[in-house]
Amino acid sequence: MRTIPTPPWALLLAGGEGRRLRSLTRQIAGDPRPKQFCPIYDGETLLDRTRRRADLLTRLDHQVVVVTRAHEAYYAGLVRELAPDRLVVQPSNAGTAAGIVYPLLRIRQLGGNVPVAIFPSDHYVSDEAVFVGAVAHAVEVARLRPELVVLMGVEASGPETEYGWIEPDPVPLALPGEPAFPIQRFWEKPSGRLAERLFERGALWNSFVMVGWVDALLRLTRRNAPEIAAAFEPLERALGTAAEERVAQQVYSTLVEPLGFSERILAPATDGLVTVRVKGVEWSDWGHPQRVMATMRRTGWQPAWLERVELAPAG
Repeated sequence: MRTIPTPPWALLLAGGEGRRLRSLTRQIAGDPRPKQFCPIYDGETLLDRTRRRADLLTRLDHQVVVVTRAHEAYYAGLVRELAPDRLVVQPSNAGTAAGIVYPLLRIRQLGGNVPVAIFPSDHYVSDEAVFVGAVAHAVEVARLRPELVVLMGVEASGPETEYGWIEPDPVPLALPGEPAFPIQRFWEKPSGRLAERLFERGALWNSFVMVGWVDALLRLTRRNAPEIAAAFEPLERALGTAAEERVAQQVYSTLVEPLGFSERILAPATDGLVTVRVKGVEWSDWGHPQRVMATMRRTGWQPAWLERVELAPAG
């Protein structure tokens, strides 16, 4: 009898502050909302666009969005739009490590150990179907090798110094379909000379879109950042109870500084991590107004808000 594969879930990261893009988003929205809630796409927010991306991969009741309580005025409508218990509200923004571990625990409570694709909510993607097709292949890699976590590595168009880079092993895994490569090393915001060398060697931009089974992602957390895993144990026990909000507040109060998932959990040890190349897609992390401007120059996109905002010169 043929086994029906476990449908993937999607985790959308929307809990950040978006401070570096705020000089632009404040002009567009007229208030200090974080970038993920700003209608940059002529009425469509970055989170809206990310949700449409997730729709291409999985169904609505398999989508979880993580937000931060201070932004409630901007995410309140999601309560009606998402399936029950699919909105995870953090008491505060404690970085991407907390912003991934908490909703992973919720997903495991709702669906068990399932494959999950994690999407940040601040990306520009020129061809959603091609990009999500690559993510779908990463899901298949994870199905075949459930102990692995798969990162989407975008083929670089230049020696970018503001992105993280993935240096893949030249020998791919013995798997069907598009190749998946073990990761040799991460490089975070390299110098100009190093970025040139990485570009020449065929290294990839780290999109921070990743795929893995819930247990594989949590196991990686316990291995590389045991203090983070231990901090969330009381919250895991309180999930779905009347005490969850109170316990979440207590747990987050112990996280004294924002902790990045990439720096604390992915980078320390690359065994168990592989990358799948994203080809034929223009991709950008819209973390700074200059990146939005660069996208406009390359694509000819002229949003409606362009006439009423003041953009700082590049450089």
